[in-house]
Amino acid sequence: MLLSDKTIREEIGTGSIVIKPFFDECVQPASIDVHLDNKFLVFNKAKHSVIDVKKKTNDLMKEVAITDDEPFILHPGEFVLGSTLEWIKLPNHISGRIEGKSSLGRIGLLIHSTAGYVDAGWQGNLTLELSNVSPLPITLYYKMKIGQISFLRMTTEVLNPYGSEKLKSHYQGQKKPSQSKFHEEFEVL
Repeated sequence: MLLSDKTIREEIGTGSIVIKPFFDECVQPASIDVHLDNKFLVFNKAKHSVIDVKKKTNDLMKEVAITDDEPFILHPGEFVLGSTLEWIKLPNHISGRIEGKSSLGRIGLLIHSTAGYVDAGWQGNLTLELSNVSPLPITLYYKMKIGQISFLRMTTEVLNPYGSEKLKSHYQGQKKPSQSKFHEEFEVL
């Protein structure tokens, strides 16, 4: 069941869903608008010519930060990682979906490729997979509205929430964009 604005406010009021900072005016009929933080991860193309998903590469991406007044310019065809300004914590009976803002989608900005799902038990800032599919550069600003998160009540509380020892969750508690840890999947095998 998708949560309405009334239920979202109730869940935040009881502390079941935690969003910091929380802006009441950002609550939409069935979602909450989230904002862009000021740190980005860009590919370090000078050091890498290929991405080997089996290998750990700490320097595959490098961090770029912007200030309040300067934009990050996302060029056509470019892909970078960003994150939400908001730190989000979900209980074991609610999951979420992050989606882009319609107005930004209409200019060619995508905020996730495949990682739009937020598991029950999640806590941290969400990493955004930012892509520009327009023919022109797009400016991104610190604290601009970048997307919206909706919430779904699950039929039961999950047995193994995100972050539990059994799942070995990769990104629990992240505070800024995090590069892929897919290589860890091969370590398990």
